[in-house]
Amino acid sequence: MSRTMKKKRQDTILALIAAEDIPTQEVLRERMAEQGFAVTQATLSRDIRELKLTKERRSGGRACYVAPVRQEINGGILQNAALRTDYAGNVSVIHCRTGTAQAVAAALDAMHREDVVGTIAGDDTIFVLLRTETQAKEFAGSFARLMETGGF
Repeated sequence: MSRTMKKKRQDTILALIAAEDIPTQEVLRERMAEQGFAVTQATLSRDIRELKLTKERRSGGRACYVAPVRQEINGGILQNAALRTDYAGNVSVIHCRTGTAQAVAAALDAMHREDVVGTIAGDDTIFVLLRTETQAKEFAGSFARLMETGGF
């Protein structure tokens, strides 16, 4: 399997667990199949281990897969998924590779930045609502640096 295919598969896993509650490997395997990835249980187990996924209790007491925040930020999801950023008014826009915007937005939300009011993610675009236009401009600039260097 090529590195590119593995990266796409693992990015899809991160996007799926960021977008919905996934309680078991079987559910994750089914959702991956819906996304066009026919993965074996062994491959999925290896991906879960490499991504350092853990389980976290959700409302209702059900444990679901989550990606550690440090892993998402420093492990490259922001650097590898985000393509470019811009701003207009007090909104920053992040353009991402197809299917990765929700994982990037989840990583941003996990940062709990005071200047970020909230995020909305589609398939390949994220709107980041900031409190002021100045903050939006600064966020877009710092996010551009993050994509290059890996740190805000």
